[in-house]
Amino acid sequence: MTQRDRALLFARRGTLVTAVMLVALAGVYVRALLFTPIERFQGPAQKIFYVHAPAAWSALLAFAVTGVLSILYLWLRDRRLDLAGAASAEVGVAFSVIMLTTGPIWGKPIWGTWWTWDARLTSTLFIFLLFVGYIVLRGALVDPEMRARYSAVIGIMGLVLVPFIHFTVFLFRTLHPDPILMKPDKPSLPGDMLLTLLMSFGVFTVLYVGFLAQRYALGLLEDLRDEEAAGHAVS
Repeated sequence: MTQRDRALLFARRGTLVTAVMLVALAGVYVRALLFTPIERFQGPAQKIFYVHAPAAWSALLAFAVTGVLSILYLWLRDRRLDLAGAASAEVGVAFSVIMLTTGPIWGKPIWGTWWTWDARLTSTLFIFLLFVGYIVLRGALVDPEMRARYSAVIGIMGLVLVPFIHFTVFLFRTLHPDPILMKPDKPSLPGDMLLTLLMSFGVFTVLYVGFLAQRYALGLLEDLRDEEAAGHAVS
């Protein structure tokens, strides 16, 4: 299978997965808005949680995948690992925009402020800016090997940040609530709320896969175009 065929295959499958998951996402939020109980202390504003938490999970998952692929690239020097890592970073930045937008919208009626510089919020903003810098760096460097190598270093830095962000609510005093699912004993949500949240997590995770496949396909095609342009320039 040629690189072009591989890219088109990833694009078709990614588009199919994304389309199905967007429909599923609409169904999840119909359930969240109409059939999931209202939290008694936070009121209707709490329903943003079903967008915010899965978006945060998907963003950190994407950044962690970029970090792992960056390590593998530095070890194996496989160009495809660099392209996949870059694709995951871009998807992670997109999910981070959702995370950093919905968080203040949820926090304003609950905390009385749009933003506070506590450890969780500050560290998530930092990792977002780190990967924005990752994308800018890739656009600024022309040499593919140098671009991949420098990008890998930033990707590994992001991977180190991911577990730190998770543990900030345990290590520092913060307004951000403790994790609900990853608790030592058990999840602390009522059954209906927990089911809606798990459905949203599942949809967002598969949606990440769909976005990743499409962006990776585009990266393969861009790489092929650059190789062909370089070949024509030499000839």
